[in-house]
Amino acid sequence: MKSVTSTLLIDDDKFTSFYNEKIVKKHNKFGEIISLNSAKSALEYLEEAIAGKALKPDVIFLDINMPAMNGWEFIEAYKELDTKFTDDIKIIMLTTSSNPKDKERSQTLNEITDYINKPLSLAILDNIIEDLIPCKTS
Repeated sequence: MKSVTSTLLIDDDKFTSFYNEKIVKKHNKFGEIISLNSAKSALEYLEEAIAGKALKPDVIFLDINMPAMNGWEFIEAYKELDTKFTDDIKIIMLTTSSNPKDKERSQTLNEITDYINKPLSLAILDNIIEDLIPCKTS
């Protein structure tokens, strides 16, 4: 049975975060949701998860355009984390960016699994479950 135990949402826009959280909660194949409003706090959260003090996310939805540290800068810092921890995490860029260079750039980075335009929907979540999440064997 394919499912996502934990999802990390990273978006600086409060309304978008609220909306994304509601959509993910509605989907029956997604479990815990952690919603953070900055890339820096997300990196801190991942450090806690590496230390065993927080739940490791299976999927990260990452906004590109954020103040202080944008999605691209997050990816650069993410690359420095322990790869034994990060190898099976799926990072999905979730953005309003209409810049084709952003999509092209995302396709050159191994850390990014997919690039999706906002808004998030149940259909998009179905596709993620179907296409990106391996079956978990008990």
